[in-house]
Amino acid sequence: MAHTTKEKAKLLARVRRIRGQIEALERALEAESGCSEVLQLLAATRGAMNGLMAEVIEDHIREHVANPAIQSDAERTKGVDELIGVIRTYLK
Repeated sequence: MAHTTKEKAKLLARVRRIRGQIEALERALEAESGCSEVLQLLAATRGAMNGLMAEVIEDHIREHVANPAIQSDAERTKGVDELIGVIRTYLK
């Protein structure tokens, strides 16, 4: 996907922040922190993942569905089908 290559540094920075959140969650569980703290860390991690997902979905729509440079209906349909598949998996 060309758009992930263009946004590679930004996306990797987000993934690294998410990794830090996951590591904080792991440390909290290891330290037997209270459920409130663990829930807060879980919510923050989920929010970060959702934000990353939203950004990649938006880029996908702009590049593979709504891009005026796409001339072929088959290519546009492929972009739509890929997106539908990912969203269905994500919402399970």
